[in-house]
Amino acid sequence: MARKQGHNRSNFEDKLKNEINLQLRKTIADPRLTMVSVTRVVLNNDYSLAKVYWDTYDPTKRGDIKIAFDGVTSKLRGVLAKTLQVRHTPRIEFFYDSQFEDERNIESLLGDSSNEDS
Repeated sequence: MARKQGHNRSNFEDKLKNEINLQLRKTIADPRLTMVSVTRVVLNNDYSLAKVYWDTYDPTKRGDIKIAFDGVTSKLRGVLAKTLQVRHTPRIEFFYDSQFEDERNIESLLGDSSNEDS
């Protein structure tokens, strides 16, 4: 009989998200990552890969932030291995989360269309 992993997966994703945000503030000394926030984490089926989605308050610095994440990924994974105390720490890949930017664009488009209807 197969186990339901939805609840455990969600809990572990939240734990990863919170711990990565904490470690970005606490142990990662790269100044390019100070204005970054992890918005969500998505694990694959066997928990070997964590897709970490991030956003920043300054969208002009996205390229620098991506380069900074590439440089600290292995260090961050090592810190997570120690703090989470799990048997296998997932490999981490970082992706820019354009959700909030897309939302603002949609709102502005909707605002423009409602002004045209008046």
